Amino acid sequence: MANLEPTSSALKPVVWSIAGSDSGGGAGIQADLATMNDLACHACTVITTLTAQSSVAVNLVEPVSDEMLLAQLDTLLQDLPPKAIKIGLLANQRQIDLLSRWLALDLPDHNKRNGTEVAVILDPVMIASCGDRLDGDDTRLDFTPFKGLLTLITPNALELGELVGQTLTDMSQYHQAAKDLSLSLDTNVLAKGGDKGPAWRSDLAQDIFVCTRAAACSEIHQQASFLLSSQRIASNNNHGTGCTLSSAIASVMASGFVLHDAIVVAKAYVSAGIKHSYRVGDGPGPLARTGWPKELSAFPKISSLDDGPSLPRGIKFKAIDERLGLYPVVSELSLLETLLRAGAKTIQLRIKDENDPHLEDKIAQAIVLGRDYQAKVFINDYWELALKHNAYGVHLGQEDLYDADLKRIADAQMALGISSHSYFELLLASQITPSYIALGHIFPTTTKEMPSAPQGLMKLQHYVDLFKGHYPLVAIGGINASRIPKVKTTGVDDIAVVRALSESEQPGATYRALSSAWEQANVVE
Repeated sequence: MANLEPTSSALKPVVWSIAGSDSGGGAGIQADLATMNDLACHACTVITTLTAQSSVAVNLVEPVSDEMLLAQLDTLLQDLPPKAIKIGLLANQRQIDLLSRWLALDLPDHNKRNGTEVAVILDPVMIASCGDRLDGDDTRLDFTPFKGLLTLITPNALELGELVGQTLTDMSQYHQAAKDLSLSLDTNVLAKGGDKGPAWRSDLAQDIFVCTRAAACSEIHQQASFLLSSQRIASNNNHGTGCTLSSAIASVMASGFVLHDAIVVAKAYVSAGIKHSYRVGDGPGPLARTGWPKELSAFPKISSLDDGPSLPRGIKFKAIDERLGLYPVVSELSLLETLLRAGAKTIQLRIKDENDPHLEDKIAQAIVLGRDYQAKVFINDYWELALKHNAYGVHLGQEDLYDADLKRIADAQMALGISSHSYFELLLASQITPSYIALGHIFPTTTKEMPSAPQGLMKLQHYVDLFKGHYPLVAIGGINASRIPKVKTTGVDDIAVVRALSESEQPGATYRALSSAWEQANVVE
């Protein structure tokens, strides 16, 4: 595959780690540096605390002075401003108060001047893996000065209990505590269960994700709670898992991915790190750094923790073994017929006006035309009419998945295509075994209003690396003749086109030319 990662430090996004130094090298600043560099970011450090620490003990914790802490922040901001910030160990209440004031006053001014929005991830480190406290004493730290300043907070099970001042004993209590913490700090929460608290499953590493708001994410995934479940890996080498997870989330967000994506990628990264971890001392060893995760088995399963609708499990849609080819998406029946006549073997009818008085008749005619030309005709959105007229397949967006009767569609042996705009949506789509997955929008497009930003080739490459061979993958969004060669280098199976055909004066000839260009373009190995 083509290498679309940054190739020099000048192109790498800058990520800060504001945390303590682990002299044993497995957690804290050291783990953050290794993670950020491994995920193609440039890591900068603001050291809050020095620790005399090994894999078995924490013998001394010594905070830096207020002057040194502020000097590090101000110095970096002038020359190496961050795309994202990870906050780890804060040794005392004074550091919390000082850092929160800086985030409230200095960072917003920088954001406004530069038109940026810096993600801030707080890992409220209190207790080391060996059981020793790292936050000075038994006095409960007050993190409320960070209210409204954070993108995400990532407490483990013990830390969550401390933060809400409760003893938590079952999953419903952990979920409610995460929601309470979300409200009190006005932020998203990832409550980690990897430490196997009494309420967490021993065979799964499960985290509770409470989303209050997340930029550029689908509305259906806002104001929602999710359970993220991965297979637990049998290893005692888990030193620095929390530091690694939070710094990976910051790194992935700095690279342009949304919060939901950053969380699932970081969770997969930690799973791979534990799987390949190693032991160097007498206590738990550190995680391995294995690069951007590409194994689908490392990613978590996503399930809803809310009372609303959820996606079914155990259903399977018609498999498509052959190539989809150049895939037109059209809104007019006449254009659909023209392109079928020109040789299109996969095509989608997407009628935007649900009040069209001839809607059903157009859908029925499109399905008949598909049979006449022995082509795969997909009906966008109107799954009930597609079922009624025995369509080959239906194409649904993420929001539509919760409204459609997916079991009826599967029982009718219809094919199902699903739109996706992120890792999170791809994982949800893959859990119901669709016939193909559309990846987009890759480039800017005017054909449809989208909550997400254009994905671009770098993101497309990551998606293809993860899902290639599992499902047919179709790239869509702003693809024209000049962009075909670059899209082909990612290894995506096929492309869907909209405006390139709908705005053509000779759509049949244009289809044949684009199809030929796609087939002749080379994949870079």
